[in-house]
Amino acid sequence: MKRILVTGGAGFLGSHLIDRLVEQGHEVVSLDNLQTGSLENIKHLQGKITFIQHDITEVIPDLGGFDEIYNLACPASPVHYQANPVHTFKTNVLGALNLLELARRTNSKIFQASTSEVYGDPLVHPQPEHYWGHVNPIGIRSCYDEGKRGAETLFFDYARMYNVEIKVVRIFNTYGPRMHPRDGRVISNFIVQSLQNKPLTVYGNGEQTRSFCYVDDLIEGIIRVMATPKEIQGPVNLGNPNEFTMLELAEKVLKLTGNETPLKFEPLPQDDPKQRQPVIEEAKKILQWEPKIMLEEGLKNTIAYFEGKV
Repeated sequence: MKRILVTGGAGFLGSHLIDRLVEQGHEVVSLDNLQTGSLENIKHLQGKITFIQHDITEVIPDLGGFDEIYNLACPASPVHYQANPVHTFKTNVLGALNLLELARRTNSKIFQASTSEVYGDPLVHPQPEHYWGHVNPIGIRSCYDEGKRGAETLFFDYARMYNVEIKVVRIFNTYGPRMHPRDGRVISNFIVQSLQNKPLTVYGNGEQTRSFCYVDDLIEGIIRVMATPKEIQGPVNLGNPNEFTMLELAEKVLKLTGNETPLKFEPLPQDDPKQRQPVIEEAKKILQWEPKIMLEEGLKNTIAYFEGKV
């Protein structure tokens, strides 16, 4: 049994990760400021974990030692991270510093949930880990994109300077139960709009692409990364390489909800990536990991969840 800290533990990904860690018999402490996370996501774990409401931009309280730290704390959807861009940047950079100092003091292995957003609006497609990205450093998404890039810098510098054991994963679009119904991401948008018999909002011409990974597959990848030997630091792409246009996704959602609502086209937001698809050869080789749940099956599970929420 390990003692494990999960920041962002009441969020979409954090709560699913904690489910797996508790299932494995570990002692889990969850930190979350509840800015976008919800106690509803972890209420079934009451009595099984320790929850502390705390913002990682502030000094981490004395919580004792940990074997492992998972940093998943940061709003991940454009609607949420652009609501307070200064705080988003602080969460990524000051939060990473605070947690790396904790890992250094307590000799803990530490995981960073980075993002495919570090590739920006990519000029290389699909995106391998050695691609440095194409990011607008002063755009409306840069608080998140550059914040995550800065966090990666800190993680690798702490590994080089202080021998901290780090694991860095770049997460591509992930979906599933416990997504926030108003997070502005395309799958939750389409499902909620369809269930409410509202037009589905498509930005641009709908030909831009994304690759969607179901949450259970992603969590399996994260667990496997944390279990790798010390010399494996990452970054490792985790995502589903199957690529879909927004129009194809809309068609699938409408088919699975059984509704026939129209599409409503809006201008493409600033710096919105035109293409996003991971190269996952590293994950296949190092982790023997690749996604198993195809989009239609994952959408059915996600729709069933949202049917009870909207």
